[in-house]
Amino acid sequence: MPGAADLKASTNTGNEAGRRVLFLQGPLSPLFRLVGDLLKTRGMTVFRINFCAGDWLHWHGEGCANFKETSSEWPGYIERFLVRNKITDLVLHGDQRIYHRVAVKKALELDIHVAVTELGALRPGWMTLERNGLSTLSHFPTDPDAIRDIARRAGNVDLKPMYPSSFWLQTAPDVIYNLVNVFLSPLFPGYERHTIYPPVEEYLRGAVRLLKEGQRTHLAETSLRQVQDSGKPYFVLPIQLEGDFQLRRHSPYDSFVEVLQTVFSSFASTAPAETRLILKSHPLDVGFENWAQVSKELAAKYDLGTRVHYLDGGGLAKPFEKASGVVTLNSTAGLEALQACLPVKTLVPAHYDIDGLTHQGSLETFWSEPEGPDPELLTAYVIALAASTQVRGSIHNREGVVVAARNIAERIEAHSINAFGAFVDPPPRLARARALGVPL
Repeated sequence: MPGAADLKASTNTGNEAGRRVLFLQGPLSPLFRLVGDLLKTRGMTVFRINFCAGDWLHWHGEGCANFKETSSEWPGYIERFLVRNKITDLVLHGDQRIYHRVAVKKALELDIHVAVTELGALRPGWMTLERNGLSTLSHFPTDPDAIRDIARRAGNVDLKPMYPSSFWLQTAPDVIYNLVNVFLSPLFPGYERHTIYPPVEEYLRGAVRLLKEGQRTHLAETSLRQVQDSGKPYFVLPIQLEGDFQLRRHSPYDSFVEVLQTVFSSFASTAPAETRLILKSHPLDVGFENWAQVSKELAAKYDLGTRVHYLDGGGLAKPFEKASGVVTLNSTAGLEALQACLPVKTLVPAHYDIDGLTHQGSLETFWSEPEGPDPELLTAYVIALAASTQVRGSIHNREGVVVAARNIAERIEAHSINAFGAFVDPPPRLARARALGVPL
């Protein structure tokens, strides 16, 4: 096996013959195949590695390989693949999936360009496209002056909502993908899912909750109205999914229960007595965790009585209307709250956790003296974000997925990911995150 220096030399030699792009797992849509087709028309050689039957269903044929071994074989396999095929660019969706973490590490060692996609931070109608990593591993700057400079260089950016999501394009591809993997699992015996729940049970639970959506929303809106009509100040805590990599990889917590314990303890000991706390369920939660019961038990443990309210339905817009602030682990809901001019406190360094945007004091001070966002800096942040790490388009809209593919292909071809100077090395959030115990 050659050493790291030899591997890098072998890979860089391939650059002279043209760009050679490897795609790993993408979102549950034809997006990556469309991007690959566009790159082929621009003279690039395109490869794809499939890990399961669902991957194969999305993209198979020329340039595709199937990895059927166990994950322990993956590090050696991907290293050999990158070198043997002289890969110059690696494209993948989500950098913390089991196979993707290893692939990104190997690619960076070999001086390969890494492009990571995710659902857009500025929804609807956007996709995220960042260089090397997301969230805690993002290279987007945290210095307010640097952000303002990016916004100035970017100029005018059209931020109007586009490409509204289709319910069926959100749900049907997910169901088809996972059911194909269940029934055709013998074809890929070594595959390890990055999700934590059995797909069939998850869909059955989701169907039951969908049938009760109207009832849940009515109860949530009634409870919220009672809190708002009381005139008591309240804070909102959006619950994040147990399987979310923002929790599993970008935080020191093993479960969102631990997040609730942290918040409830602080709220009980330091929040003014008249203040209320509203917990809001995640829209994609199918009910594996009984958050109503958990919140009730924690309220009793911390002697909060009726100061805690759990909303298991509706959106965030209405709770945000009269909220005193939003406390979050690192959810994109925090950015929505900032755009609604609400003070936000994150428990770990979220992408938008920037001096001048979020509350920089402790959680204990947030309940009494929450710091709101600087409107000018918020505008600059959104413009800089949109111009450098977001692309127009959506996988949940038929026209939007075509637009997203075109825009992503153009960014990859032009090496314009994290453009306008929106790339700081090392990742500026990482040291703070590691100090808090984030396992990255």
